[in-house]
Amino acid sequence: MSFPATVYLVGAGPGDPDLLTIKALRLIRMADVVVYDRLVSKEIMALVPDRASLISVGKAPQHHTVPQDRINEILAEQALAGRMVLRLKGGDPLIFGRGSEEAAYLSAQGIPVGYVPGITAAQGASATTGIPLTHRGVADSVRYVTGHRAKDKPLDLDWASLADADSTLVVYMGAANIAEISHNLMLFGLSPDTPAMAISSATTPNETRLVTDLGQIEQQIKQANMPAPVLFVIGQVVSLRPAQAVSLATQYQPAEAAHA
Repeated sequence: MSFPATVYLVGAGPGDPDLLTIKALRLIRMADVVVYDRLVSKEIMALVPDRASLISVGKAPQHHTVPQDRINEILAEQALAGRMVLRLKGGDPLIFGRGSEEAAYLSAQGIPVGYVPGITAAQGASATTGIPLTHRGVADSVRYVTGHRAKDKPLDLDWASLADADSTLVVYMGAANIAEISHNLMLFGLSPDTPAMAISSATTPNETRLVTDLGQIEQQIKQANMPAPVLFVIGQVVSLRPAQAVSLATQYQPAEAAHA
């Protein structure tokens, strides 16, 4: 057996190709195989060379066409065949991306793993809306939490800690449970008037935003019917949004695709 090639867990960022790191772009152009998620934008996928094999393992809510165990096996099989494997994930592979699970499986098979960080959705949403995640005198910390549990298990978050008026709370994958999330935050002391924003497909041409407050977000998100992925930013920082924030997506000029 030949020595396995390295598997690179690469963050594709929130969607705008201009937010890829230089290292991510370099590895995309070098890859023999790209195993990619549903949330990797088509503009980023256009940068993959034609010679590379593409394997889609995307998951949608309630619909996992390729189970995680099988994804792990695919990565190992491709690497053990001597190929340079790129595992391309939306956002950052180590922030709610299950990258560490895949790395643990690969390491147990003796397969080297490399990480390339990506801009996580919270940072992308902050940049495109102009809403800071922290601000002196308004929010002295920021918390990232997931609003979804595997196999639809109940949320077991530390609500007392999260209901902090001096902090910013960012909820990933929380659209289905926003009623429970908002109710518990108010139950543990966060004011219904706390500013809140929901943002869908941040930094992409399909980006949509809803600015409201904690007390109304459950009803308004139902009416808005925003497509996944939806990110929630809850805290006083939302009130600091500029009157005319510039969308990164509207400025994007497509990069030259690497089809040479």
